[in-house]
Order: sequence, then structure tokens, then C-alpha cells
Amino acid sequence: MNTNEIPVAIVGLGLMGSSIVTCMLIAGHPVVALAPQSNDLLHAKQRITEDLIKSQANGIIQNAPEFYLENLLITENYDDLYACKLVIECTLEDIKIKESVFAKVEAVIASDAILTSNTSAIPISILQKLTKYPERFFGLHWAIPAHTTRFLEIICGDNSNIEHGEFLYELSSYWAKEPILVRKDIAGFITNRLMYAMYREAISLVEGGYATIEDIDRSCRNNAGYFMTMVGIFRWMDLTGVPAYHAVMKDLLPTLNNCQEVPKLITDIVDAGGKGTANGKGFYDYSPGEAKLWEETYAQFSYEIRELALKYPADIVKKKLKEKQDEQQKGQ
Repeated sequence: MNTNEIPVAIVGLGLMGSSIVTCMLIAGHPVVALAPQSNDLLHAKQRITEDLIKSQANGIIQNAPEFYLENLLITENYDDLYACKLVIECTLEDIKIKESVFAKVEAVIASDAILTSNTSAIPISILQKLTKYPERFFGLHWAIPAHTTRFLEIICGDNSNIEHGEFLYELSSYWAKEPILVRKDIAGFITNRLMYAMYREAISLVEGGYATIEDIDRSCRNNAGYFMTMVGIFRWMDLTGVPAYHAVMKDLLPTLNNCQEVPKLITDIVDAGGKGTANGKGFYDYSPGEAKLWEETYAQFSYEIRELALKYPADIVKKKLKEKQDEQQKGQ
């Protein structure tokens, strides 16, 4: 598959959209980056260029940013999408905004081009009803920074053609992803359902006075943080003994938080205007300059953890088994 023969469009150039643009450029696609709002034009190229500079400094790319930027067109004109074979909508989580964008995109692109939405909250089966050709519509759920993480969910809606989904699955390997193909639409998809169950339990433990916010974060960093990058929860249970988890579940599951209301701890922060590092007010308070330093430090960590994680791909054991088999055959 030649990515340079597959023009891609990203519609929406905020932090996530710009990072997806970087990912597509690194993969070799010709990219049309469309700004639905003029404000996006103020920062998009600078963000993309900075991502490429950091990618070169961390060994993800070998060429200078200018080499990749030659494949980039930043525009406000939807007519520039006419040749794109894949469109990734990356606007606000608002159905009316997305519906307006879909209509403008579909007025231009070919009927066999694939249209996708980077959404983490709105069911794909609902969004695809807003399009002319629901069978070619999918969700693409990314993690930021999109150009460094291995994560990508490809979500089918009720009317999605699975063959298109399998094409995206294959194509995403060229984006340095280990994709998840979600064959049946479900609220929150896979990763968010897992993560929000953990967020809720973490908040419940703090609200119940069992541990501080700092202790909860320390627990995640020093337990799950050690194994999840490599093995995930099911492989972890295999490695550490399935019967033990079965025994614990009998007693523990009934005690876990199952509240359907948004917890007071996070509601109070939001009601007080807290946005986290964006304004220095969140679960932690940040002194001037501290929030930005946290963001910069995490960005650097994302490059370094990527380098380590790439040494342990999903098929590492299969590769090692094959190497042993080859060695045995040579010795015979």
C-alpha cells in the first residue's frame, strides 16, 4: 500500500487535529488540513511544525520538517477536499457542528471516499445517519499526541461496511498504530468504558476518605503503569494467575462504586471553573509556570515511552518463537 497515493483530509485543527495531521504527514500521505474556523489558522502550522521538530529530535522521523510540510495544504476551502480518499473530522463534540461539517465535506468528496469522525462520546450509529452514505462512515478515536501513541480505535456503526473498516485497520499500521477494530457500536467504545470505570472508582475512593488524590495517582503509576504498556489486562491476568482474579471478584465486585451520577469531587471543580493544567485549577492546583512545565514534561515522556514500547510490540512473543524455531531447524 502506497500512502503517498492516498490523500487524506483532517477537518478541524485544534490540538488533536493538528497532531493527526502530523501523524498523516509522517506516514507519507498528501494532507489537506481544513480549518472550519479561521482561529485554527493562527496556530495550526506552528503546532504541526513543532510536532515535526520534536519527532525529528526523538528519532521518529529522519528528515527535516520541511520535507513533510511539502505534502501539506492548510485551507479554509472545502473544495480542496475533492481528491481526498479519507476524511477525518475532528471538530467539537457537538452533533449540530458535526452535521454541518459532514454536509460540506460530502458535497465535495467522491461517493467511495471514507468519511470518519474523531469522537469519543457520540455513538457512530447516530452520526452516520447524518450522512449521505452511512456504509462508508466510521469513528476513528485517537489518543493525544496522535503522532506518538500506538492507540487507535476504529469503530463501526450499525450501517458501516466492515470491508471499509478492515481497510482502515490495515492502513493504520502505516500510521504506527496497533489498532482496535470495534465491530459493534457501543457508547464510549472500548477504551473509554474501561478508563471511566477506573476514573469513577478513583474518585469514589478519594470522596470516601480511603486515600488522597496523590496516593491514587501513585497507585496507578506504580502498578498498572508498569504492565499495561506491554500486556494489557487479559494478558496480565494470564501471567499472574486467572483463578486468583476469579476468587477476588466474588468478594470485591459488589463493593465497587456503581453510581450513575457525576461525582461531587469533579463537579465542584468544573462548577468553580477548573480546567486542569489549561488554567491551573483541577484536582491539583498549579503555580504559575508549573502547569506548562507538566504539559512539556508529559510531552517528552510520550516520546520516551513510545521508544520503549516499540521494543515490545503485540507480536513480540510470536517473533521470538519463530526465531527459536528457525534456530532449531538450522541446528538439525
